[in-house]
Amino acid sequence: MSDTAGASSEPPEDRRALGPGTGSSASGRGRARRRRRRWAWGAGITATVVLLAAAGAGWAVYVKLEGNITADEAAAAELARYEEERPTALVKDARNILLIGSDSRSGEGNARYGRDAGSERSDTVILLHLSTGRHTATAVSVPRDLMVAVPGCRRPDGSRSEPAFTMFNSAFAVGGSACTIRTVEKLTGIRVDHHVVVDFDGFKDMVDAVDGVEVCLREPVDDKDARLKLPAGRVKLNGEQALGYVRARKTLGDGSDTSRMERQQRFLGALVNKVSGNDVLLNPVKLYPVLDAATSSLTTDPELASLRSLYDLSRGLRGIPTEGVQFLTVPREPYSGDPNRDQLAQPAAKKLFERLRRDAPVAVNADGNRKNTQEGPGKAPGGASPAPTFSGNTAAEDTCA
Repeated sequence: MSDTAGASSEPPEDRRALGPGTGSSASGRGRARRRRRRWAWGAGITATVVLLAAAGAGWAVYVKLEGNITADEAAAAELARYEEERPTALVKDARNILLIGSDSRSGEGNARYGRDAGSERSDTVILLHLSTGRHTATAVSVPRDLMVAVPGCRRPDGSRSEPAFTMFNSAFAVGGSACTIRTVEKLTGIRVDHHVVVDFDGFKDMVDAVDGVEVCLREPVDDKDARLKLPAGRVKLNGEQALGYVRARKTLGDGSDTSRMERQQRFLGALVNKVSGNDVLLNPVKLYPVLDAATSSLTTDPELASLRSLYDLSRGLRGIPTEGVQFLTVPREPYSGDPNRDQLAQPAAKKLFERLRRDAPVAVNADGNRKNTQEGPGKAPGGASPAPTFSGNTAAEDTCA
């Protein structure tokens, strides 16, 4: 019987067992005990409701974030068609992820950056190598003007292109991410395990979600094409400014694609520093918009197109120190047939690809006077032979130093 039935609900023998002090004072104590039990029961129900509400909200957030991610099923089917010709992975736990920045003008947000001509090109392509044990992450930029052998690929309309020796970024325009992956694999001999495509709007939203990213400018910038007007020194860029900063050519650096890629690498290093800070990762209010922006902007291979897969991948990255996050560009030189295009510089490029393929150490040197085709002794863990050094930078470097 319920406690709410009153004092008479207690068995008579229980009342006798109270001994001296029965009567009105004892009845008062009994009522107090019953009030405490009712209060505890009510508090328990309230806590349960709150927990259920929180769990429901958490599930709703999970479903929303999960639904943000777009799975690239077409690319998966195309890659499966050419599975036999693709490189095999030599190191079980190492991972190679191709990051593709699309210059698509489709969609309301992206349309402001130019006319949609019905195709898109890879504005930025980075091969991200995660070492086994996740001790280092090496991001290698592939110049969009690099002359490469692009295989025959499936076009969006279902027709197939002919193989061609042409600029690297045409691979994405012809056959999307699958064609770009196959081109990179033929160029490097490295198996691409996953790929991620991000467009202009996604990049901006990510920067805004972390409340801007700080960069260092050697001199003021006034670039109408990039919609950028900034003072010299340390400047915190919002999403729109950051997009102009990483894409500008005429007013930043020497106007070359090389200078532009180096700027992109330094910005990504600063973004890694900002996201990895505890004020973002340990603060749900700040973390949710970052996750929402990140997932909304992603098109990935089907295996990676879930929060669980992305979490498992990112969990292994948390232990990598910022000095272990390295950025460099594939060794290249002016193309012999056109000085406005690039070609791989050998033997440096071959050595870089071979070391990444075998998950061997690679070191970077931020000395601006070094050419990225030059190699030198670097540090190698466990007393191994010195790693070759390429021109680049790490996420730990201060761009104003």
